[in-house]
This record gives sequence, C-alpha cells and structure tokens, in this order.
Amino acid sequence: MAVLAHPDDESLGVGGTLAKYAFEGVDVFLLTATRGDRGRYRGHRPDDDQHPGPIALANIRETELRAAASVLGVREVSMLDYRDQHLDQTDPGAAIAGVAGHLRRVHPDVVVTFGPDGAYGHPDHIAISQITTAAIVAAADPAFACDPVEGVVRPHSVSKLYYIAWPESTWAAYQAAFRKLLSTVDGVERQATAWPDWAITTVIDTRRFWSTVWRAISCHESQVSAYERLKDLSPEHHEALWGWQFFYRVFSTVNGGRARETDLFEGIGRQGANR
Repeated sequence: MAVLAHPDDESLGVGGTLAKYAFEGVDVFLLTATRGDRGRYRGHRPDDDQHPGPIALANIRETELRAAASVLGVREVSMLDYRDQHLDQTDPGAAIAGVAGHLRRVHPDVVVTFGPDGAYGHPDHIAISQITTAAIVAAADPAFACDPVEGVVRPHSVSKLYYIAWPESTWAAYQAAFRKLLSTVDGVERQATAWPDWAITTVIDTRRFWSTVWRAISCHESQVSAYERLKDLSPEHHEALWGWQFFYRVFSTVNGGRARETDLFEGIGRQGANR
C-alpha cells in the first residue's frame, strides 16, 4: 500500500515499484491524501484565466490519477480528499484516523510513503510521511478508535514500513528533467537533499517497467508542461529515474540487519502478501 500526498506522486515517486509488484501478482493499493486542486493546469497558475479553478482541477486530476493507477496495475485507489498544499494544517488526529481506517480495512503487509524530508521539503509530503507513520502505530493499537471504513474496526499490524529514499543519481536525473526542485516555505527555500548510499536499505530493480511508468506519467495530462522535458532525457537518466527505486526500511517485524534488500517482501514471503 502506497500512502502519498498528490495525484502523480504514485507515478513519479514509486511507479516502477507499484507496476513490478502488481505484475507479479501482489494486490497493490494506493491512498492519496489530496486531489491536487491548488496545482497548475497545463502550466497555468491558479490565478490565470486559463486555469479551470480548484474544483474542476481536482476532478481532472482525480481522473488522471485513476487512469495512471490502472496503467500501473493498482487494484484500488482511495482518496482522503484533504486540501492540496494544506495537509500540514489539517487536524492531525482526524488525518491519522483516516489513514488508520484504511490500513485496518486493507491489511497491507508493506506500506511505502515519503520520507521525513518530503523529497524536497514539500510540506504536504512531509505531512503525509508523519501522518502515515503515526497511523501505522494507531492501526495496530486495539485502544485506538477511528471511524470504521466499510465496517472494519479490527486492529492491523503492518509488517514493514518504507520511506522513499532517492540517491544522488536519481536527483541528478530529476534536476535534468525539471530543473532545480525547490519548495519555498515561510520564506525559506528548501531543496532536494540526496540520501547517502549507506542509508539506503532497499533497492528494487524496475528496469523492465520504465515504459509502463512513462505511460502512467503521461496520464497526468494537466501537468504535462512540467513533464515535457522527460521525453528528451538521455538513456542513463531514464534508467536512473525508472530503472531502480530506492527505499529506507523504517521498521520491520520480520527481518533486519545492514544487508541491502532487493525485495520489499524480504522476510515475509509472497505467500504472506495480499493476493
């Protein structure tokens, strides 16, 4: 189960991983916190006359998200429907309960989300990392009460939690495609900081799925101006972006140690995965 902040996070962030496991028969679920309603539309800012407005954009981006998820083989997409760019300002208790409810309903063995750095300091990315991490603890606690999702109230313990952990090679490819990635928050400029190689616990080989990822990204047509340069990337940058995906194992109840993993289900076995 991937728990992410915006439509397109699933394709740009973990698309190769989602496609790989879906292809191998694992039931893959996606929970997205916002519908991207405050983003640009084909390069037009929200105050531009050619922007359709937040409500229309939210509907457009949800449709694009579901199309991209279908390309990746995701079994189910769920939305929390929080306001884009305001996730860090929402009631944390309610947000944690919302994610915990889906965890109890889906019973995932493995959860992936953004790291505490939010990739490049994006407040929504940081917020969903914190919310998801707390929700995993809450979902396993019999004393934690949350509104049942489809009547499911039983606690559930996730076996493994991973944060997205992009190394220097991945960031170099992104910078080549998007220019320097920045997030200005409270007047302070934030930028991407690569994870050191020694801190990366898990590397997934997704080379055979890079074309699937590109098709999924292309579903996000409202954001196409931002992705246009991806078409002209060199082969080595394409491989850096889509050929390998990198994670930090936050915790695992089934394995440990410093040997680098090549499978998110290491220690679980596919017979223990949702099928």
